[in-house]
Amino acid sequence: MNTPTPPPTQDDVRAAATTIERLRGALRATVIGQEQALDDVLTALLAEGHVLLEGVPGVAKTLLARAVAAATGLQFARVQFTPDLMPADLCGTRVYSPETRTWEVHKGPVFCEVLLADEINRTPPKTQAALLEAMEERQVTLDGTRHDLGAAFFVVATQNPLEFEGTYPLPEAQTDRFLLKIVVGYPAPEAELALLAGGARHRATLPAAVVDRETLRALQGSAAAVRVDDSVRRYVLDLLHGTRASNSLRLGASPRAGLMLVRAAQARALMQGRSYVLPDDVKAVAVPVLRHRLALSTDAELDGLDVVRVLQALLEKTAVLGAAATATAA
Repeated sequence: MNTPTPPPTQDDVRAAATTIERLRGALRATVIGQEQALDDVLTALLAEGHVLLEGVPGVAKTLLARAVAAATGLQFARVQFTPDLMPADLCGTRVYSPETRTWEVHKGPVFCEVLLADEINRTPPKTQAALLEAMEERQVTLDGTRHDLGAAFFVVATQNPLEFEGTYPLPEAQTDRFLLKIVVGYPAPEAELALLAGGARHRATLPAAVVDRETLRALQGSAAAVRVDDSVRRYVLDLLHGTRASNSLRLGASPRAGLMLVRAAQARALMQGRSYVLPDDVKAVAVPVLRHRLALSTDAELDGLDVVRVLQALLEKTAVLGAAATATAA
């Protein structure tokens, strides 16, 4: 029987928050004007989840992925997803060697630590599905043999909005593997002005490594150990049931969605310098965690609603128990 990991001490939390702030600062120096997207990606990284970045071309989605890999000192690989990309191009295959008269495994670019799956919705579903095992199990099976990808394996996928020509909608099983779906918009005018003043220099220099693998794993362990009170879990459950009972949704949140919501809230609490989760942490991550796991009803679509508006209304009306609202460190 596994012994539960005790919550991090306040000293541990302060040290973790300081390290996270250094990491955030390094990323903000490179990625200009995308603070919210940057914080969401850090949340997913600390929660050991994957992220899907959606936005029009040119809003720093690729740069953000490269900067995260550089700042964490992790091995980076980029795959441009195209209509002719095959699963073997991503995962690898076995090739016969005449010299040794044996079959040798040629590993694909998925064997890395930070994988940028660029424009993932420009490739057909068969190739998209090749990532399912890698994202869920952090392993790849080639001809019946399993190959470990390592605990640090982190996928940052980008996609253009579906109304763009030449895109394929991701199947639900694929989108469910992403902890967060982050919509990357245009930067604020002041940030864009600073970007224009800096010219290409902002894209030319990636940050130096702020943390190493061991430090990152320690931060992830601290995030996983952040305390979640039963009243907070009840609040999460009420949100899940609210999505399932909503007349505006034909597909509500699954139990896996609840687990992802708690995990992301733990990471956010650590980023805020706390060893316990508040309902505000759940509210802060609810939209990026749930937006890609829900589907509008036909009536809601005809009424011009969208998933985010439905979620925001649900968050406003879901009651927070007193114990959860006033939770403090043990």
